[in-house]
Amino acid sequence: MGDSAINSNGRGSFQMGRRSLGLFRYVSQCRKPVHANIFSGYQNPPMHGDYEAQRHWMEITTQLPISQWYFHDLEWWGLDYPPLTAYHSWVLGKVGELIDPSWFALHTSRGLDDPALKIFMRATVIVSEYLVYIPAAVIFVRRLSKLQGINSWNASIALTAILLQPGTILIDHVHFQYNTVMLGLVLASMSSILAGRFMWSCVFFVLALGFKQMALYYAPAMFAYLLGVCLFPRINIPRFLGIAVVTLASFVILLLPMLLGGLYDSYRGIDARPELDGYFAPLPIFTQYSFMINYKAWYYPLIQQMAQITHRVFPFARGLFEDKVANFWCALNVVIKLRQYPQELLQRASLLATLAAISPACLIIFAKPKKEVLPLALSTTAWAFFLFSFQVHEKSVLLPLMPMTALLAGNHGLSKNTRAWVGFANLLGVWTMFPLLSRVDLRIPYFVLSLLWAFLLGLPPTSFAVYNQEGNPTWAGFATTSIHTIFYLLMGAWQAAEFFLSPPQGKPDLWVVINAGIGAVGFGICYLWCLWSLVVESGLVEVSKSEKRKAKSQ
Repeated sequence: MGDSAINSNGRGSFQMGRRSLGLFRYVSQCRKPVHANIFSGYQNPPMHGDYEAQRHWMEITTQLPISQWYFHDLEWWGLDYPPLTAYHSWVLGKVGELIDPSWFALHTSRGLDDPALKIFMRATVIVSEYLVYIPAAVIFVRRLSKLQGINSWNASIALTAILLQPGTILIDHVHFQYNTVMLGLVLASMSSILAGRFMWSCVFFVLALGFKQMALYYAPAMFAYLLGVCLFPRINIPRFLGIAVVTLASFVILLLPMLLGGLYDSYRGIDARPELDGYFAPLPIFTQYSFMINYKAWYYPLIQQMAQITHRVFPFARGLFEDKVANFWCALNVVIKLRQYPQELLQRASLLATLAAISPACLIIFAKPKKEVLPLALSTTAWAFFLFSFQVHEKSVLLPLMPMTALLAGNHGLSKNTRAWVGFANLLGVWTMFPLLSRVDLRIPYFVLSLLWAFLLGLPPTSFAVYNQEGNPTWAGFATTSIHTIFYLLMGAWQAAEFFLSPPQGKPDLWVVINAGIGAVGFGICYLWCLWSLVVESGLVEVSKSEKRKAKSQ
């Protein structure tokens, strides 16, 4: 499409807006579904992949007492997300039961490959996204563009880019992750902050945490910002107390069905762990202190439920990482075999590295709580968690990519520099997920959606105009062009090698390891760019007037 189509007004903007809306209508059809027959775990016994996990959670939440949800047959896709995911599964399961009760019959429905069920499962992802993520994105872009004086066409382009992120579509609509529900709630929280509604922001963010624990990637920056607005430019005690009370109340309301359900089931004589035949078992956390609690006391079901939920949601026993993922630890493992070190040491190293990486962004957003820079702060801390935290999954890259892509809706969001970096991060992100996507035969949707998104924003490989430096070239522009070109060449070479060449004998994971290594370095650079942009936009570093004029002109 080229860079000339993207400007602040005029015919070029009209053409860009018209094309972007046309692309939106077209690619939206890819959500229904991305691929007609394939999904995660399709005809792949014994566990049948993430599709079966989501179906199974609908099964256990509709067929079992609430006290047993987090205890039932943990070897077969045991529930390991926070309670709001369980409630979501219960609602979807109840709707599915009205269509065909056999879909969620206890035990006998495992691995079910009913075409009608497949349509229903895909519909649940689409409906969930259209009810939460898309409205939240529309409202966020509208508020941010109005706040910063962005014209409607550029706002429409930014919204289209946010909604059509290839990684989000491919993961949610094939792997049945419902990430867009959590991401939509975070967008709603950010949007509430833009509107000055801090209490509602807390409610939405608690709901995001209650749906997927990965929302913790954003939590340090959100906490730092909300604390900052309570202290600067002057101390606001009523605001602080309001935020604290609303946050606490939101968590209590979120957990209340699980706790009251556990008490009620205990009163009815229903045991959360019927396989124990009434015998006592130590709690999964703080096991050494379990003997101090009377398991026949009225309050024991409350402690039991909270301990089990915490244990399932935070699986520290799984190790530093499982699969090949493009973060620091997996890349380091190629050089130093980390599994030879004690688990406790690796946990401490991960904690310290993550804290060190998130601290600069948190300190900046705390001392300079400007709502315009919140997307930068969230993307910086999310990159830090993705690179250095414990048990990172490939799909977790969607978390830093969402607020980073939201930058397109802000001031100079469609400038060459911002588009280049946001586009680079997204294309690199979906590229690192290619080994995961190729397992379920998603090569063609991967290429189509990635190229369409690149075409929308005038990015490589469809156009290189975003790297043209008109007028006075800068060292920063030269560095950006050089870094991105090197990575795009590496990505292209890897793609060709993976397609045409078999890995050497004895090294079947060679291409996956190389993919993770390149991705880890690229994501580290994205983290540094977000952090530096946060420093500049917060006003901690002065930018020359000529550079500001150049940014506006682009």
